[in-house]
Amino acid sequence: MLLNNALPKAVLFDVDGTLAETEQDGHLVAFNRVFRLLDIPWTWTDDDYQWLLKTTGGLERMRVYAEHCGQLQFLEGEGAERLQDAHRLKNKVYAELVEQGAVKPRPGVVAFIQTLLQQGVTWAVVTTTSRGNFEALYAACLRPSGIPPPKLAICGEDVERKKPDPQAYLQALHRLGLHPSDCLAVEDAPNGLKAARAAGIACLVVRSVYFQAGPWDGAYEVRDSFLT
Repeated sequence: MLLNNALPKAVLFDVDGTLAETEQDGHLVAFNRVFRLLDIPWTWTDDDYQWLLKTTGGLERMRVYAEHCGQLQFLEGEGAERLQDAHRLKNKVYAELVEQGAVKPRPGVVAFIQTLLQQGVTWAVVTTTSRGNFEALYAACLRPSGIPPPKLAICGEDVERKKPDPQAYLQALHRLGLHPSDCLAVEDAPNGLKAARAAGIACLVVRSVYFQAGPWDGAYEVRDSFLT
């Protein structure tokens, strides 16, 4: 993947929706399973979840949904604790789904990373999902194909502000010792694109199932697949 007619020194990958269609095949399924287990009176449809993905972070999405539904009891006290418990359990259920093979790498992404490594390009992860979620996905979807661990993985626990804030990307640049012009970000969603561009990093968008329309202002390139 050339960046201004030269190979980047590092390619920084988002996780959810980018490395795999985790949102539709993993997170949404896990949320609804946990809602049933904990008697939380919600069932999210595809349309609900597509709207909720405008907010970064699973716990944050539940809070937004509670406010949207006027169920303010979930925003404080015992209700807020129920959502925190639900989020922790959701991550466990998600990891189980991934381990069971419910989530697959996006077509072409393994070969894309392998080509980068063969060319001497560093691969790294910049996500605001949890480290546990990323590690579960890596173990099930990338390690079996011989992809080594990324040189660096910035995850949700490492930052105070999630995408579209650029904090995760800025931290990655600092820890890798690279200039923004040395790097290419790979994202699937507008919030990720905004975060990368705010950090001064060119961004390849590979659109995922929930993010077909954009907006993609400022993207270096927009694709529908890693195969194109």
